[in-house]
Amino acid sequence: MKLYSQTDTNWRNMGSRVLLVVLSVVLIVWFLPRTSGPQFRYDVGKPWMYGSLIAQFDFPIYKTDEAIKAEQDSINKNFEPYYNYNPLTEAEQINKFKEDFQEGIAGLSNEYIAIIIARLHQVYEVGIMRTTEYRKAFSDTTRTVRVVYEKTAQNTDMKSLFSEMSAYEQLFMDERLAHQRQTLQRCNLNEYIVPNVIYDKERSETEKADQLSSIAIASGMVLAGQKIIDRGEIIDAHTYRVLSSFEREMTRRSADNSTITSTIAGQTLFVGILMMLFTLYLSLFRKDYLEKMRSILMLYFFITIFPILVSIMMEHNMLSVYILPLAIAPIFIRVFMDSRTAFISHTVMILICAAAVKYQYEFIIIELVAGLTAIYSLRELSQRAQLFRTALLVTIASAAMYFALQLMQDNSITTMDHDMYKHFIVNGVLLLFAYPLMLVVEKTFGFISNVTLIELSNTSKDLLLKLSEVAPGTFQHSIMVGNLAAAIANRIDADAQLVRTGALYHDIGKMQNPAFFTENQAGVNPLDKMSRIEAAQIVISHVTEGIKLAERSNLPSVIRDFIATHHGAGMAKYFYISYQNEHPNDPVDKTLFSYPGPNPFTREQAILMMADTAEAASRSLSEYTEETISNLINRLVDGQVADGYFRDCPITFLDISQAKQVLIERLKNIYHTRISYPELNAKGDSTHKESH
Repeated sequence: MKLYSQTDTNWRNMGSRVLLVVLSVVLIVWFLPRTSGPQFRYDVGKPWMYGSLIAQFDFPIYKTDEAIKAEQDSINKNFEPYYNYNPLTEAEQINKFKEDFQEGIAGLSNEYIAIIIARLHQVYEVGIMRTTEYRKAFSDTTRTVRVVYEKTAQNTDMKSLFSEMSAYEQLFMDERLAHQRQTLQRCNLNEYIVPNVIYDKERSETEKADQLSSIAIASGMVLAGQKIIDRGEIIDAHTYRVLSSFEREMTRRSADNSTITSTIAGQTLFVGILMMLFTLYLSLFRKDYLEKMRSILMLYFFITIFPILVSIMMEHNMLSVYILPLAIAPIFIRVFMDSRTAFISHTVMILICAAAVKYQYEFIIIELVAGLTAIYSLRELSQRAQLFRTALLVTIASAAMYFALQLMQDNSITTMDHDMYKHFIVNGVLLLFAYPLMLVVEKTFGFISNVTLIELSNTSKDLLLKLSEVAPGTFQHSIMVGNLAAAIANRIDADAQLVRTGALYHDIGKMQNPAFFTENQAGVNPLDKMSRIEAAQIVISHVTEGIKLAERSNLPSVIRDFIATHHGAGMAKYFYISYQNEHPNDPVDKTLFSYPGPNPFTREQAILMMADTAEAASRSLSEYTEETISNLINRLVDGQVADGYFRDCPITFLDISQAKQVLIERLKNIYHTRISYPELNAKGDSTHKESH
């Protein structure tokens, strides 16, 4: 039954990983641009680097967007809007004026009524526009409009029309009215001047739309069988348009369902092969990553998200893909995993991204160089200065490689494209965001970086500061254990910063009852007055209390694991043996004297167990000599090996041997052991030891 359960679990794990790979492939292919046909790289003034290109079909030579935009601007600028002339407006306003002043104008003779009516007739006959429309249209003094008189439209200069304001001023151009202006202003003659040339919005917009739609999008044709360009020929502006039109027509012709289906099938096969090769790499060389869900989630996330971003940028003709900091992926993978996996991941990611870009060769070369530079320059991220240096080196390496590629294609530096270097600078700036993003990656995938470890190992932090105040002996013990464990980690190439930080927190559970632990006592041990079972439970509880405290303090799970495993599933042997001696005939429940575990399952946890046990036990030695320290360390560590504490972690016998050697050397230095040598007594037949 157990075998079946294990097999079932293995199948479920395998299924979840296969599903992850399939999901990654589907997402990438979904976003990849649907392009088909040959894709060329060409620029005006550069030689054609490919073979002779012959048109396979008839196609139009499309105008450039700039040319079409210029024609549209010309139409908009020269367009003559339509205005309708309303002859009834004049009669209405003159009749209104006559009614209002049928008794004449106070202070003026009746002849002024006729003069004003004549002047109103003159301005209405010319035409009056709204002042706001007139000012807007009159910004161009050469502008003409089309005024519709009944059914006939006439081109009219704007200068020949009046606005409401200029028509009012025109009244007083008559000398007789000008002399009486002060009196006439009280008559509010402007009330009888209203527009009779009205803008025809519907007709104007329809006419303008017709003119804009009549712009031809092509100028000329290329016939099937016609040579477009030959190898080595210099590309001029016309040839550039022909080549662009050819690619555009290829894209249009490939838009049918059969071609799209073929394109999707090819993209799926392409991405699937690369993803399978990457998965095969993990299964052959890094099976430990494949077995950890958090590891493969992060790897496949980066391999998936960046091709999607590149595809979106290419699909919508956004900014250059070179501003996208693809080197962030190998940086994070290098920091949290290893350099070889970072390089393989980056290579697979770049090859997939290349399916979305136009200039694959250039893209692959530059991005591979950027990724390699990032991997070589940043082993671990613990300071901002390190990331700044990496970003600078990646920018320089990318720019240098692009310059080299340009030199291979151009002989003159002055003709090279220098705008690309701005993109590399922006890329380098965006790489600096790897520092704040690292916290996001840690929280999302459950990793821990050196940045976080260094912050956690700050002894002025709340939890460690409280430990130093509440249980100073335990705090000093933790520091010494951390130093011993870090020395071992450095010797066997383990993570020294991780084990040092784990050591600082491994005994925080002792803060609940600090007086019950030897390092915090001052000669009196309250455990001596308690039963062996009760005393054992108090000592063992520092593990469970430590885990609870770590969870409340939001310590990372990797740190909580050190708290849980530093005693493994072992026993509090002192109390267990004492209880057996006190009750020789009674059965003993070993679980009452056992730590909750589990046993160490990483090399760093095994190192901490050895260092913790050695440091605590060394305090009980009555004499500190090389022999006593060596015997103690060998006995303790060999006992841990014999008890099976290290069966679940990938630590080797060589690692354990080197760990014992480091512990012996460090403890000798800590306790200042001296070589003891014999001294000849008076009779010459006895010796005594003198310690220096």
